[in-house]
Amino acid sequence: MTEVDVVIVGAGFGGLYALHKMRQCGFTAHVYEAGDDVGGTWYWNRYPGCRCDIESIHYSYQFDNDLQQEWVWTERYATQPEILKYIQHVAERFDLRKDITFNARVKAATWQENDARWLVETEAGEKVRAKFCIMATGPLSVPNMPKFKGLENFTGETFHTGLWPQEGLDFTGKRVGVIGTGSSAIQSIPLIAQQASHLTVFQRTANYTIPAANRPLKPGELEAVKAQYPKLRALGKNYPTTIPVDPSGPSALAVSDEDRERVYEEWWKDKGLMFQAAFADLLFVDEANDTVSDFIRNKIHSIVEDPSIAATLAPKNPFGCKRMCVDTDYYKTFNRSNVTLVDVSDAPIDRIVPSGVLVGDTTHDVDAIIFATGYDAMTGAMAKMHIRGRDGLVLRDKWCKAPSSYLGIAVNGFPNLFTINGPGSPSALVNMVTGIEHHVDWISDCLKHLRETGSSTIEAEKPAEDIWVEHSREVGNASLRSACDSWYLGANVPGKPRVFMPYLGGFPAYAEKCATIVRNGYNGFSIS
Repeated sequence: MTEVDVVIVGAGFGGLYALHKMRQCGFTAHVYEAGDDVGGTWYWNRYPGCRCDIESIHYSYQFDNDLQQEWVWTERYATQPEILKYIQHVAERFDLRKDITFNARVKAATWQENDARWLVETEAGEKVRAKFCIMATGPLSVPNMPKFKGLENFTGETFHTGLWPQEGLDFTGKRVGVIGTGSSAIQSIPLIAQQASHLTVFQRTANYTIPAANRPLKPGELEAVKAQYPKLRALGKNYPTTIPVDPSGPSALAVSDEDRERVYEEWWKDKGLMFQAAFADLLFVDEANDTVSDFIRNKIHSIVEDPSIAATLAPKNPFGCKRMCVDTDYYKTFNRSNVTLVDVSDAPIDRIVPSGVLVGDTTHDVDAIIFATGYDAMTGAMAKMHIRGRDGLVLRDKWCKAPSSYLGIAVNGFPNLFTINGPGSPSALVNMVTGIEHHVDWISDCLKHLRETGSSTIEAEKPAEDIWVEHSREVGNASLRSACDSWYLGANVPGKPRVFMPYLGGFPAYAEKCATIVRNGYNGFSIS
């Protein structure tokens, strides 16, 4: 049986950096990855139009300046193939693949109390023992597959955006149905509509989406960023999202209607995802939120030619309570004659029939169905594994009513187990790569501290975990982000507890709390 200091689950951004960092710190480490290559979410998501909604210059590692300087991004928002190529380059540059087992899906991890080790098992039966276990499984890695009646009788093809075939798909001449209008649908629908003979979009909840304003990087633009990368990275860590963009003002209500409209117009044209920061109070004050919600609804009506379709596409929930999307010509696509929008908010999909999708008494015939139904976010990957901690406690059972953790890094009852971007951490509310590096650096410093003090175990204490969960809940409730059902709350997965899972206090406050805990001798942790 293999023995290492650290076993890491997942070979995306988190797992690769964790492996590199463990090596640097003198620990033996091994990674197990379900796919046949590195990449994580960027390995599995290959649907048309898939790209990051964080600008390329920010959505990348910063731990190695030579790596920053040598890589050349080509677009403002990198596509999936370009991001995957970047991650593969990192794996090759730091010779990481030799310590990764691919096509190895972890099914169980068991804490062995007698010698303070984790026993990790794959579906293929491989076993490894380790002092420490790092779950780099990603917050958006388990596709949410809805259980529609009759799906097994459908005579066409079915796909999920999060499990797209590597060879790609050609929908030329086909009738295609897309179920869902989240980010993956909003990115893929304009391109699928260009191929398909007819596209039918089934929308349960309308989403806010802003023009991505994507473009090739201009000559000299990337070089100018590289010249100030250290300063830019340090500056970003002072911002809640780690993206250095300042609001145009403290309140949308403190300016005239004309000035507010001007700001929204300017930010709509160029800011992409950061449009949500046009004013500092948009996600906190109802009246301010109303101004931006109305602006976007009016934009939809100005773009979509059919007033009834525009009204259906116009979101009714507060702006920002679901993750805002960015797009290229999404709303314009509904002006095409080969695109039909079906509202399933009040009259939901009854069942899948052999020829297509039945809604009410209408059958929408399609040759292929694409499920753009998102993920079992934040907790899904770890809940699928049988993770058994102290006294036989199973993680999915501990989390059955609500996910709990200390800092989104550690869980009471599970010694020497660490989570990267877990529930209770900023995670998807910040630049994910920056959050990953922060967690991995914190974990590596922790492991070095244990080694230096001759300690063998560290575990989050229950009172500290409870206090952190309550603090996260209070911070989340202060924002309009928790004002509607979303994957932030697990609302897209039937039966999942409704709890706002990411930490909403912003990166600077979170990082300072993590640092203070270390300065106070790992306060809230039991070390033995």
